[in-house]
Amino acid sequence: MEAGYLGIGNMGLPMAGRLMDAGHALTVYDINEAAMRPLLDRQARRAESPRDMADKCEIVFVSLPTLAAFRAVAFGPDGLVHGGRMTLLVNTCTVGVPFVDELVKGMAAKGVTVVDCPISGGPPGARAGTLSVMAAGDPAAIERVRPMISQWGRTLTIAGDKPGAAQVLKLTNNILSAVALAATSEAFVMGAKGGLDPEVMVTAISAGSGRNSAVDAKFPMSVLNRRFDFGAEMHILMKDIDLAIEQGEALGVPMWVCQAARLVFKHAMFQGAARQDLTEIVKYVERGAGFEIPKTR
Repeated sequence: MEAGYLGIGNMGLPMAGRLMDAGHALTVYDINEAAMRPLLDRQARRAESPRDMADKCEIVFVSLPTLAAFRAVAFGPDGLVHGGRMTLLVNTCTVGVPFVDELVKGMAAKGVTVVDCPISGGPPGARAGTLSVMAAGDPAAIERVRPMISQWGRTLTIAGDKPGAAQVLKLTNNILSAVALAATSEAFVMGAKGGLDPEVMVTAISAGSGRNSAVDAKFPMSVLNRRFDFGAEMHILMKDIDLAIEQGEALGVPMWVCQAARLVFKHAMFQGAARQDLTEIVKYVERGAGFEIPKTR
């Protein structure tokens, strides 16, 4: 089945590559020519614009880092909505329920169905094919793309039959991940400054009640080696944190702990961390502590 993939970044490149690995022909588009090159070299077709992609492909996947970028490619003068062939749009981005509602309404006017399909696992999970895939929307539309989105990971969870439900699920996941990263940064600086070997902490905590995604993956992969190369920039996580807290507050849920974690990341953002890897949040804790976790890998 031929499809279009719009947004060939840290997530889009490996996700699109896995679709090609499974035998699906792809048309690709990104404003960065170099980003598309690995897929074009594998005989992916090039779209000249979002509209051109929607003229060529019935199914279009979108992976973009910001709401503004998504809105522009969806509804701009040369946007997807103006294409003549697209009938199904698969959103893999974390954009929140209000934007998904906007997307569904705008695309429905052109006869296009939206499947809400955010993913979790970051660039390492995308490269390894171990993402957690969450989907919501018309059951028939989800079944139509199931063979494709199942290529991204071992777990596909159906959140509901209304687009937006998967956004709530993804934001629930992401705010937990953000809180864990902030708390783990503080805890590891505390432990290391108190004389503990960081590797001992990883071993013990991974087997204990404090286990979380930062201890299991982010610290071993990107912090203890001081490479800080998990692959996702801090502003993307900040966007997800803001969306999650907005969602909670809209539902009347107290978000006290989540607000505290947001302050940790906001502090870093105010100091210019927007384009830094999200694992570099530990550096800001280290500065406050006057201590640096020693490199162990």
